Amino acid sequence: MNTSQTTPPAPKGGHIAIETRGPVLVAHIDGGPHALFDASLVDQLKALVDRADKDPNIHAVVFTGTHPERFLSHSDVEWLQQGGVGFPPINTTVAGIVTRMARTLNKVPVIRSLARMTRLKPLLDLDQFHATFLKMNASGVVFVAALNGTALAVGAEFAMACDLRIMADGDHVFGLSEVLLALTPGGGGSQRLPRLIGNQRALLTILDGKPFTPAEALALGAVDEVVPKDQVLPRAIERAAYLSLRAKASIGAIKRSIYFGTTLSLEDGLQLEHAEFLVRDQDPEAQRRMLAYIAETKATGELPLMNRASYAHALKAGGLGL
Repeated sequence: MNTSQTTPPAPKGGHIAIETRGPVLVAHIDGGPHALFDASLVDQLKALVDRADKDPNIHAVVFTGTHPERFLSHSDVEWLQQGGVGFPPINTTVAGIVTRMARTLNKVPVIRSLARMTRLKPLLDLDQFHATFLKMNASGVVFVAALNGTALAVGAEFAMACDLRIMADGDHVFGLSEVLLALTPGGGGSQRLPRLIGNQRALLTILDGKPFTPAEALALGAVDEVVPKDQVLPRAIERAAYLSLRAKASIGAIKRSIYFGTTLSLEDGLQLEHAEFLVRDQDPEAQRRMLAYIAETKATGELPLMNRASYAHALKAGGLGL
């Protein structure tokens, strides 16, 4: 009698394993043997960002890759190729209408579920991908990319959607390679890279398709720190924990003012900042801290922020009056 057993096939697609470290979530992205971003990760990423944004006890998320040498290589090219099949040729005007339609469909869960059973699924996935990145930019959660290795195309775009990028030193690269497949960045790279390193440098980089070394990425401002590989994740968690001590609502207001306000005219950007400030000024936590600041000033005869020891303590604790 044959007693051998067949091992069930491994689940297809990427997976995000989440580890809780106090107010910080560490998200380990498993893109399979090639470290690819595929359709299965779209919903998982959305669920994680939604959870972190809603939970008052979660203040930061650190993303890192499980591949020993890669954060995320790039998108699953088969997924991208199939997404472009079966539609009539369109121009950018029509494509713009289609993408707006996808945004509308994604906002209605029932319709979205039905539409994802059709050829619209890749379009809806891409729109949800963008919406998730935008939610990260508007959220009071601090998002940190712990780049344990190479990040190309959507791997780099994922990192650019985070608030902080810490990259491993070594034989790794970071960049937008889409032009080499006759594509253009589709995950926000053509918009976020210029905001990090400037328009002309970003233009030439994207046209060329050549990635940055860790040292080049750091010098240009595409990443914020380069550290030895074995220190990438610990350093990312350390930075996330430090920034997460600040008031979550204030972090969200600051991020929205910078990410969205600086793309507006100066007048409109100032109006957005003013609106965010007015909301924070009425917040009970801000009111409590301001009253404590006033009381300490009266008691000591000096402004707490003019006292170096008091200022240093506030930075370490995440705020005054704590």
